[in-house]
Amino acid sequence: MIEGGGSGLDAVEQGIRVTESDPGNPSVGLAGIQNAAGIVQLDACIMSGPGHRAGAVGAVSGYRHPISIARRVMETTRHVFLVGEGAEAFAKKHGFEEGPKVTPGQKAAWKKWKAAQAAEEAKAAKAGKPINHDTIALVALMPDGNLFGGCSTSGWGYKIPGRVGDSPIIGSGLYVDNEVGAAGATGIGENVMRYCGSFLVVEYMRQGLHPQEACIETIRRIARMDPKGYDLAINFVAI
Repeated sequence: MIEGGGSGLDAVEQGIRVTESDPGNPSVGLAGIQNAAGIVQLDACIMSGPGHRAGAVGAVSGYRHPISIARRVMETTRHVFLVGEGAEAFAKKHGFEEGPKVTPGQKAAWKKWKAAQAAEEAKAAKAGKPINHDTIALVALMPDGNLFGGCSTSGWGYKIPGRVGDSPIIGSGLYVDNEVGAAGATGIGENVMRYCGSFLVVEYMRQGLHPQEACIETIRRIARMDPKGYDLAINFVAI
């Protein structure tokens, strides 16, 4: 996108759409893991360094590209964050591409999970780990020095319907400061949002830390405060 003359926002949006469109990715887009009710609910946000603008959507069902809906929220409304039925109505009004509520493979997996729910929950509780999931956080530094970022996920597998993690929350799953840098997160959203993780990474860069050290120090600081220490399943990317 950049080599073809596209903007930083175009690059971030289209880069994330690649992952959202991947039927083999069980964590992002409509191939993502359903919630406990068997519905895929997607979260996404996008942020522009120039103008410090942001847009986000949460708990969106039935649309292929929440990152694009988030961008439209940023560019056409006075709001930052739309969720649930309101976000879906907004997407429908603007003609965004719809898709199946859930892929056949994920539907089969959900049925299997539902049948063995009690055993799975007991196993996960014993191991102290949630059902595995991931996120795409993408940050871009343009040749002119401007920064952009985006984040998209289907969230924690078999989550309570309506649950929203850190991914669409500005300052948690993503933060862009055009004067300093950009950062994004993945992992267990609850453990990122409680500390405004991506914002904290950028603030450490503002203090002069290298992006990698800013990520490391953010994890160290969170670990010092959290009773779980380092056993939090949180990860950052920064530029």
